[in-house]
Amino acid sequence: MTHPARPTLRVATYNIHRCRGLDGRTRPQRIAAVLRTIDADVVALQEVVGAGPHGGGHAEELGAMLGMGWVMSPARELRGHQFGNAVLSRFPIMHHSEHDLSWKTCEPRRMQRVDVVVHGCTLHLYNVHLGTAILERRHQALRLASMVSDRHIAGPKLVLGDFNEWMRGLATKMLSERLNSVDLRNHLRRRRTYPGLFPILHLDHIYYAGRVEIVGIELPRTRQSLVASDHLPLVADVRIG
Repeated sequence: MTHPARPTLRVATYNIHRCRGLDGRTRPQRIAAVLRTIDADVVALQEVVGAGPHGGGHAEELGAMLGMGWVMSPARELRGHQFGNAVLSRFPIMHHSEHDLSWKTCEPRRMQRVDVVVHGCTLHLYNVHLGTAILERRHQALRLASMVSDRHIAGPKLVLGDFNEWMRGLATKMLSERLNSVDLRNHLRRRRTYPGLFPILHLDHIYYAGRVEIVGIELPRTRQSLVASDHLPLVADVRIG
């Protein structure tokens, strides 16, 4: 008996820094060009400018330029515009929920869960941007791990984003105990993603749970990606089912 092949898709996490490049110019079309080259099916974005009094925002622009569906999860306002995370997807988005990860008086943070249907299989994707303070990240990692471990939500899960932790700190330790972590050392010679032009820190991570197989990892270092944002995109090819 021949078993059907498990669905394969390409996912990416990318802190786009308000579409403001290292040259100081705000260019959504440049971010779109980087994403077009990556050719990912689902993209988790952080530091996204959303709708406001001066237009629809970058999430809408990127979705239109790439021909992808999108959902925005604003954490706060930035000059009258929504500001937070967004997910772009070529596959149907069946569910979207938001969870507050804010801690005390630190900058508001949110996690968004997006369920996409990939060839009949539902993938739960968690897009996060954790805080910069150690105890703040510990609080956020505990909440995040608890939500991802919810047994009422069955199926393959991917947790990805900017975790603002470059060493094996409290957040990394806690998440690694409950989830599988993509070890970039197994896939890449260069593993640092921030700052993009001369990366010295590894802030962007991917965790997974359930029936997920990591096929490959890429860290695209092109002339365009090195200037488009202060982060590099982190790309993973995965099989789910």
